[in-house]
Parts: sequence; structure tokens; C-alpha cells
Amino acid sequence: MNASSARPKMIVDCDPGHDDAVALLVAAHVADIRGIVTVGGNADLDRTTHNALVMRDLIGIDAPVHRGCGHPIVAKSQYAPSIHGESGLDGADLPSPVTPLDGTDGVDFIIDTCRADEGIWLVPTGPLTNIGLALRRAPDIAHRIAGVSLMGGGSFGNRSAVAEFNIWADPHAAAIVFETFDRGSPGPLGPVPGSLIMAGLDVTHRFQLTPERIARTGALSGQLAEILTGLFEFFSGTYLSRHDAGTMSGAALHDPLAVLAVSHPELFERRHRHVVVETVGEHTAGMTVIDERKLLERSAPNCDVLVDVDADAAFDIVIEAIQASAPRV
Repeated sequence: MNASSARPKMIVDCDPGHDDAVALLVAAHVADIRGIVTVGGNADLDRTTHNALVMRDLIGIDAPVHRGCGHPIVAKSQYAPSIHGESGLDGADLPSPVTPLDGTDGVDFIIDTCRADEGIWLVPTGPLTNIGLALRRAPDIAHRIAGVSLMGGGSFGNRSAVAEFNIWADPHAAAIVFETFDRGSPGPLGPVPGSLIMAGLDVTHRFQLTPERIARTGALSGQLAEILTGLFEFFSGTYLSRHDAGTMSGAALHDPLAVLAVSHPELFERRHRHVVVETVGEHTAGMTVIDERKLLERSAPNCDVLVDVDADAAFDIVIEAIQASAPRV
């Protein structure tokens, strides 16, 4: 898929992952992808990088893939095989990638690209290690980007009672990102003009891979639709097996919402809130603390917290993206 100057410019930072794969698919359809950077998260970095290369070819994305960080800034590496399988993309026979890796220092790629081209959105759908390190190493890029639209966080957790996986996996990197947009404590260059958008579990659990949506995917023709159907079936199976009966209709399709929040903001209900990340709590590390107080002395908002989505319209875009794809394999 060729880039269009009318579309929002994005660097997608991801750890594919079933829902990351769909985020890449949707981004290729609705955005101008300036690059894909990988991070360890749903699986180790070798696997997530391999999966990103596979999906680039399957979708037909004309953008470089750069290998990022494999380990959190402070925390120990943790993966999610119970959700995504050992490969990170269990559930389908994936082809081998036909286009090679473009680079091995994803953090430098983010910095250099944002310095060279103003107005890029950073769209992380995995742990925030690369983004946090880029903002720490080159704080000037925060004043050149359009913003950060991330999948992570929420008012409840999935890795602990209060922590969502992406934030929990590298809370120190996440804290850097949220602090960057804190207007009450601006850095040496002053307040950051861009936006921080959080697609957390409150909204992503409203976007599920129901049996009807999986069947709709399976009814499409082509290799990509066939592969995605297998991936969706596996992904939903792990969700349904791990939740109380009747509480989920399928897997929460988290990551595409971080893309759509930029390209299709009208699909979402959002609240402007101050959000910080807990980094050291014995039971709360990785928690996104959302200030819902009505007190006048509350901190100024630093984040657009997504709370609802038009799920049917969002999935229509997923279907359109599958139909529009032009795979290389």
C-alpha cells in the first residue's frame, strides 16, 4: 500500500501479537506509515521482529522495519504466551518474510525520523520501551511530533488487578511518556504541544472479536483473510478460556484502536484526564492512575482517555483494510 500525504503520518511501534498485526493492517489502510519499530513484549524481540516482517509482506506495507529494544528499561522481561502463543502469532501457518530487516536500532530511527519530518504520530501498541528511550535521549522530538497514541493502561488491569500488560511490562518507560505530556511539569523546552491518547482496556474491551466478526473475516477471499481468520480464532480461544463464562464474546482487539484514534477520532468518546504511571508499588506497579476527582486542585489533564468506540464502524474499517491489501507473498 502506497503512502498518501493526506493521511496522518505514523511510526508504528509494536510487538506482534495478533492485535498488533491488525493495527499494522489498519495503519496501512488509513495512514502514511513512515516506519515500523519492534519491541519485546507479547513475545521476545526475535519473534516480534520476525512477525512484523511477515505482516509487512502479507499486508503489502511500503515502509522500513527497524528492530528496537528487547528488554525493559528497569523491569525484567515478561512475555504473553498464554495469550498469543509461543510465536506471538499462533493460530495460522505464516509464510516466511521476503523483504529483509532495514535496521537494528529502532530508537535512533524514531529520533532521526521525527527530527527530519515534523508532525509524525508515534503509535505504540506494545511496551513503551522504545518510545520512552527516544524521548529521554532526544527530548526535542516531543516538540516535533503530532503526539503519541498508545494502546495501554485503563482503569482496571489484565496482568494484575490494576495494571494492563503493555504498561506493566515497562512501567518506567511508560512513566517517561506520560510525564512528557504533563503540562504542570514541563521539560526544559517548555510544554509539549502535541497530544497523548490512551486506548486502554476501558475502550478496547468494547471492541471484541465476536463469532460474527470472525465469520465475516472468514467469508473474504485471499491469503490474508484466511490467515487472519486462523489468528482470530486462536486469539479469541485464549481469551474465552481465561475469562469467566459469559463475560467476553471474543478477544479484545486492542491495538487497532490506537491507530483509529488518530485517523478516525469521530469513532470515540474520550475524557481529558491527568494520568500518571505507578512504577514501584508492590501490588500496583504498572497501574495508570487516572485522576477522576472533581476537586479544583486536581492536576491539569495530560491525556485523552478513550472510554467508548463505535465498534461496528471500527470493524468495518478492518474489513476494508483486508480487502484493500496488496500482499508481496
